Amino acid sequence: MEKLHIRTQDSAVQSICATDPKLKQLISLIGDFEVPLRSDYLSSIVRSIIGQQISVGAASAIYTRLLDLLGGHITVDGLLVTSTEDLRKVGLTMRKAEYVKDLADKIVNRELDLRNIAAYDDDAILKQLTNVKGIGKWTAEMFLILSLGRQDVLAIDDLGIQRSAQWLYGIEKSERRQLLVEKSPQWMPYRSIVSHYLWEAIHLGFVQDFDSMEELIETRNRLP
Repeated sequence: MEKLHIRTQDSAVQSICATDPKLKQLISLIGDFEVPLRSDYLSSIVRSIIGQQISVGAASAIYTRLLDLLGGHITVDGLLVTSTEDLRKVGLTMRKAEYVKDLADKIVNRELDLRNIAAYDDDAILKQLTNVKGIGKWTAEMFLILSLGRQDVLAIDDLGIQRSAQWLYGIEKSERRQLLVEKSPQWMPYRSIVSHYLWEAIHLGFVQDFDSMEELIETRNRLP
């Protein structure tokens, strides 16, 4: 599996540290880490569609049943020949079944050039993906960050990123989206790296276990 390696000594990470003291603190606490990339582009998009507005556990169960239905691997042909009724039997809603069908149709009709998608710039990819039923800006941004490993994408409407930013900067919930809007130009051209560090703060339990960055640092300093 291809992985994105994020290192504190990378010039991109150092640039972020130089422009944002709060992120510098967070980066120093998290250090180096790796992000697995979802290199099977079709499966990545299908999984994102399935996961819309349901829990991670429910989405995983439906995805596993879909894999079983399609013989262990998601393919364009498999999605096309499978009936909407059978897709619904494994847990997809009528609307999501229509979405994955439309996805397969647009790949076949070359409206979505999934085979060569990595060769396009970010805006062209966003345009192609959001032309598919059921794929909005957030889903397309997740594809750019987590499948293609693009460097300068900030998913402002991602609730995890918003929650982590609220915690890091000590602001109210009502202020967190606007803070990301205002910070976004400051973090260019490395906004994906910022996204990964904000997500990692949640993955490591920082946001859940500590009321603030300051409390986390104080706790760390008290450790023998």
